[in-house]
Amino acid sequence: MSPVKYDFNLLVSCPWGEHARPRSEILNILSEIGDETPNVEMTLARGIIGVKTTLDARSVIQALRSLSEKKPVIRRTLKWVPIDLWTNSDIDSIKEGVRRLRERIGPNEIWRMTVEKRRYTGLHTIDIIKEAAELIAQKVDLKNPNKILRIDLIGNHAGIIVLKPDEISAKMSILFGVWKLEIKI
Repeated sequence: MSPVKYDFNLLVSCPWGEHARPRSEILNILSEIGDETPNVEMTLARGIIGVKTTLDARSVIQALRSLSEKKPVIRRTLKWVPIDLWTNSDIDSIKEGVRRLRERIGPNEIWRMTVEKRRYTGLHTIDIIKEAAELIAQKVDLKNPNKILRIDLIGNHAGIIVLKPDEISAKMSILFGVWKLEIKI
């Protein structure tokens, strides 16, 4: 495996073939909420921009919600996902990442796992879920979890996060002329 090189704390999806306008939108939003110099670059996967901000990634999602209540700020990007840690995408590295984060799921919390694969052909999703889920003793609820263990695979890289459902992804859509914030997992 190649050494881990991604250090983004946000992944932002955008339409394929677009990079400049979504990048500008990301830079403008982060500047507005307090980060004047984030690192914003394309990842190996088309339509996925990696962001390294000095701000807490979960706080960025909350700030997006707050900004969106006042005016539509998200027009060029689709989904914003915080990332806690990066590892290689082989199963042993993924499992080690899950071990490092599993205590973020409390003993009485219920959880679920989401695996997103882009430019990754190493393992089937179900095999990743089976291997990683064995490491967490708490009960699973696929529809109403307290926490989500999310694994984003991009080529040889795996971004892993444990978060509450409302800490993931702000997406704006226009519906009958009114901007509406949607939560996508």
